[in-house]
Amino acid sequence: MTSFADLLQKDRAGVDTLIARLPKAELHLHIEGSLEPEMMFAKAKKHGITLPYADVEALRAAYNFGNLQEFLDLYYAGADVLRDQDDFYDLTWAYLQRAKADGVVHTEIFFDPQTHTARGIDPEVFVEGIVQALHDGEAELGITWRLIPNFLRHLTEQDAIDTLAELEPYMDNFHGFGLDSSEVGHPPSKFARVFAEIRSRGLPVVAHAGEEGPPEYIVEALDILHVARIDHGIRSINDPALVSRLARAQMPLTVCPLSNVKLCAVSSMQAHPIKKLMDAGVLVTINSDDPAYFGGYVGENYRATAKALDLTAEDLKKLAANSIRASWLHEVQKARHLAVIDGL
Repeated sequence: MTSFADLLQKDRAGVDTLIARLPKAELHLHIEGSLEPEMMFAKAKKHGITLPYADVEALRAAYNFGNLQEFLDLYYAGADVLRDQDDFYDLTWAYLQRAKADGVVHTEIFFDPQTHTARGIDPEVFVEGIVQALHDGEAELGITWRLIPNFLRHLTEQDAIDTLAELEPYMDNFHGFGLDSSEVGHPPSKFARVFAEIRSRGLPVVAHAGEEGPPEYIVEALDILHVARIDHGIRSINDPALVSRLARAQMPLTVCPLSNVKLCAVSSMQAHPIKKLMDAGVLVTINSDDPAYFGGYVGENYRATAKALDLTAEDLKKLAANSIRASWLHEVQKARHLAVIDGL
């Protein structure tokens, strides 16, 4: 079987072309985390906001995170430049253009409503801006989509319940709900009631679990929140019984390799457990998380993972196929994309 190293030696451009050509679904993307420094400065100037950085390069230099919380502090501060509907449209449209270049055919985007309502931004502003860009992206770029509001787990469950009520007029735009932000000390069980309410409406739920938190958080997400996917889930590698359970259930993990390294959840790309999870039969996918902060969009995550772990061409095709299977696309759409992957 041809390894990535062999392919690299023969034709690096050919490997990059394969990765770009593979139809992919991106299932773990925080739209606020695609705010590039150049756009952050442009929006700050537009709204008369003074950023605590001299220029774009000084801001990029601050992207040296020791842990998840250090990233979140900068992430929430950066989001403050997003103030009107055009800002959210521009942010989403810029991501979609990069996704198109990376061969993304379907995206399931997270956004954090509480990050914006806490600043006095009406939900209509960010929902309408994001959704309009997604509609335009489907019409002009051919990228289908789903939209997933996330609750901030460092806040209370009552805050999440109140946010759900604020979002009520816009529920037709949403395809499920998720849970993100600071993981340690905020187990999934903290949000049992609000997730039960969402499921009672027939909407699927997902949750970040097992990035910095222990494998037990993954178990809670499965058994208490009854999630359709686990976002991250890499700590499962420390619990062989859990890995077997995930494999048997074909429970998708939306893994974000470059993010995991940048946030020190793993020591290096070479130490990343994604290949071990694949070999154990777990349905893992590759995603970019917060690409403006973590050094790469989904294509770069594929390339970096392939190089570090010596993935084969078949591994790459399997990862792309996993992303389609784990998506919330209709079965007919899935079959069409899977046929293209099989033919490459």
